[in-house]
Amino acid sequence: MAREECKALLDALNKATACYHHLVLTVGGSADSQNLREELQKTRQKAQELAVATRAQLTAALRDRGLGAEERAEFERLWVAFSGCLDLLEADMRRALALGTAFPLHAPRRPLVRTGVAGAAAGVAARALSARSLRHEAEGDFDVDDQRELEREILQVSEMIHDMEMKVNVPRWTVQARQTAGAELLASTSAGASSVGAVSVQERTGPCDPSKALAATVFSAVLLAAVALAVCVAKLS
Repeated sequence: MAREECKALLDALNKATACYHHLVLTVGGSADSQNLREELQKTRQKAQELAVATRAQLTAALRDRGLGAEERAEFERLWVAFSGCLDLLEADMRRALALGTAFPLHAPRRPLVRTGVAGAAAGVAARALSARSLRHEAEGDFDVDDQRELEREILQVSEMIHDMEMKVNVPRWTVQARQTAGAELLASTSAGASSVGAVSVQERTGPCDPSKALAATVFSAVLLAAVALAVCVAKLS
């Protein structure tokens, strides 16, 4: 039961981390806005909550001395996957901090990254003066406060990773995977090749065309006659 709970938590953490990574890639671009920064804040906080819950479950399981060998191996694999997920989350948080510092929300000239998209000045101004945009302008210190909070959260994640390594010693190179690297890709590739091969064999071994068979027979007969005539000429000469 604990193993299934750990798997569910780790799956949710993977999804939250992937979502956060996708959002970080848009910071500083034409789609950047306070809405994006707020979504980044919510997503990384959700990921950290899931990380804390996952760490607690895995730590309790791996420190249980009565755990069987097979179950321990499975929990160690989950632990390695969890460690890798935390490393990616920390790296993306550091990237978000760097991009947020380089591209502040309320810079004098925005957007700082031009995508080539342009429109009528009146239409752009009308969209910019929406009620939501005005509220965001009134909250001009959001990005400053969020950057400070992000710095603290990066330190918390780094401490979590260090604490994990101190409490549970599971070297990554000692954990064996249940399947070879790229097994899913190889399986899909072999399946595609098998289907193509089956089609090719079916095409080669399909019903014979009578007209093609007759033409092949006539050509063989003419070729044999020509060979026989050449042999006779050679003997007579």
